[in-house]
Amino acid sequence: MTTPKSNIEESTTLNLQFEKRGGLLPCIAQDEQSGKILMIGSINKEAWDKTVEIGYATFWSTSRNELWTKGLSSGDLLKIEDILIDCDQDAVIYKVTKEGAGACHTKSQKGIARESCFYRSFNIKSKTLTITEP
Repeated sequence: MTTPKSNIEESTTLNLQFEKRGGLLPCIAQDEQSGKILMIGSINKEAWDKTVEIGYATFWSTSRNELWTKGLSSGDLLKIEDILIDCDQDAVIYKVTKEGAGACHTKSQKGIARESCFYRSFNIKSKTLTITEP
C-alpha cells in the first residue's frame, strides 16, 4: 500500500521512505555551527532507530554491511543536535557537533582526521582536482 503524497509532504507524521531506495536513505552530516557538510552516508531503519536512541550519528556501512556509529572506535563522534527530513521523507540531514578531530576516516598529512570528507575541489574550467583541506 502506497502512502498518499500529501501524508508525506505536508504531514507532521514521521514516515521515512526506506522502501523507495531498497531500505537505505542518504544522510548528510552537517556541522551545526559552521554549516559545513562533513560527510554523507546511508541509513536504514536500524541506523535511524539507533541514532534516535543514543543521540549520536549512526549509519549503515555499505562497505562492511553493518551498523556503524561514527566515531565509536576513533573517538570522533558526531553528537546529534537536530535532524532535518526532506519533503519526500527520503533524505535526512543530521545537524551535529563534532566530539573529536573530524568526521572523515582519512587523515591529513599531519595524521589528523580531516574535518570533512569533502576535502577536495574539482575546478570545472581547468578540470583539476585540488586538496582544499590540509
